[in-house]
Amino acid sequence: MLDFAFEDKLSGMVAGVDEAGRGPWAGPVVAGAAVFLTRKVDNYLLENLNDSKKITPKKREILYEKLLEAQAQGQMLIGIGEASAEEIDRFNILQATFLAMRRAVGALGNMPDYAIIDGNQRPRDFPCSCMTLVKGDARSYSVAAASIAAKVFRDHLMQKLALEYPYFGFEKNAGYGTKAHIEGLQRYGVVAGVHRLSYRPVREILTRAA
Repeated sequence: MLDFAFEDKLSGMVAGVDEAGRGPWAGPVVAGAAVFLTRKVDNYLLENLNDSKKITPKKREILYEKLLEAQAQGQMLIGIGEASAEEIDRFNILQATFLAMRRAVGALGNMPDYAIIDGNQRPRDFPCSCMTLVKGDARSYSVAAASIAAKVFRDHLMQKLALEYPYFGFEKNAGYGTKAHIEGLQRYGVVAGVHRLSYRPVREILTRAA
């Protein structure tokens, strides 16, 4: 059940933090950070926030717009951080995810006193005090908001990449290893800077093409 219980147990400004895009073969991993500066926000937002994976794409877009509106009205802070495909290859996906999370918190404009991070792994050298919360995007409003922000922002990035590389189906698969993506890789090859060369399926296609 979503509520502000975890935020209320912590003192000061509390940010929820979540990521999107650890599994895809292409594109960046994106993290979102969200702070509710007031509980008096649009009712639709609180009534419909949830783990982004449990919400339809159409509703995610609506909630994303609501989040941006709340930010514009001074009710929330939203921060987005990315780690590129090259950084994923250089550091590994876990460390790149932590890097994106640090960048997301840094993008809030005001450093929170505490962060609630979805999952069970705590990043090193985080810029503020933090705690982990398993399934936090289904338990904390702040983490759910961060989940939506990260997911929709990343989907928009992949849609833009689809215009530049129309043969991988990024607009539909967001970089995951679908049939269309595999066929595109087999026919057109790997795109450096877009594909994650350290991921085994991508590496295998590179090896076969060599």
